[in-house]
Amino acid sequence: MDREVWSGLAVFAEIVEAGSFAKAAARLGLSASALSHAMRTLEGRLGIRLLDRTTRSLSPTGAGEQLLLRLRPAMSSMQDMLAELDQARDRPVGRVRVNAHRPAAIHVVLPRLATLSQRYPDVAVELAVNDGLVDIVAERFDCGVRHAGGLQGDMISVRISEPMELVFAAAPSYLGEHGTPATPDDLGAHRCISYRHTSSGALHRWEFVRDGEMFGRAVPETFITNDADLMRDAALAGLGVVCLLRLQAAPYLDDGSLAEVLPGWAPVLAANHLYYPSRRQPSAAFRAFLEVMRV
Repeated sequence: MDREVWSGLAVFAEIVEAGSFAKAAARLGLSASALSHAMRTLEGRLGIRLLDRTTRSLSPTGAGEQLLLRLRPAMSSMQDMLAELDQARDRPVGRVRVNAHRPAAIHVVLPRLATLSQRYPDVAVELAVNDGLVDIVAERFDCGVRHAGGLQGDMISVRISEPMELVFAAAPSYLGEHGTPATPDDLGAHRCISYRHTSSGALHRWEFVRDGEMFGRAVPETFITNDADLMRDAALAGLGVVCLLRLQAAPYLDDGSLAEVLPGWAPVLAANHLYYPSRRQPSAAFRAFLEVMRV
């Protein structure tokens, strides 16, 4: 349906509701002649007369009455929808859809949702975990969370975490049997637990840092998985050396289930950023979510 018909229907309903062209024009902030032109255009496009009018009165024709029976509920529903949109813009209510890589979902987003719930109880969050790059616009997410450097150029990004430290670790039982590596080169004689990226299928490259310089080393990949928790569990079971977030490994390092190896060689991951389209009009719910996530 073309734009003139849509606008003409609204004018038609307002004229009948007001009872005259003059009163309808005053309500709409238009001239009576503009409304008269809109009605002539509407009736011409539809090919049927909708109003009987004289110099002193007007009333809908039979066809006009039938149209109003359908039009009024539709317009009322539209007004309700617009009111809901106004509410969503001004009051934090509704759902925020977030796509985050697993470490950020667990260690950054999830711990802050209790605060969100306390401050804004009418905001719901749908958190999808995906370690690959996702087109958040095409997939209809409100925002994504990735490390700095892995963000799309046309996005607004907000830092939501500090850089994340990694740690190399193994179970004491494994180290007792295989010895403790002193340098990355020593890993060539060890069993190593590695991560395969789900989206690309590529194996995660083992990286090390010394004197501010980052470098990689090939290691024997004797156990491979695409799940970080399973990597941790494999290390706890004594399957080999693993590289984990220090946050993830900390409880097991503290209780002695895991022992740190190669101290000082582990790199630090870039801070996590929340990103979203630069041209979007954020809802109050999204603004509330961003407020809670921001560092």
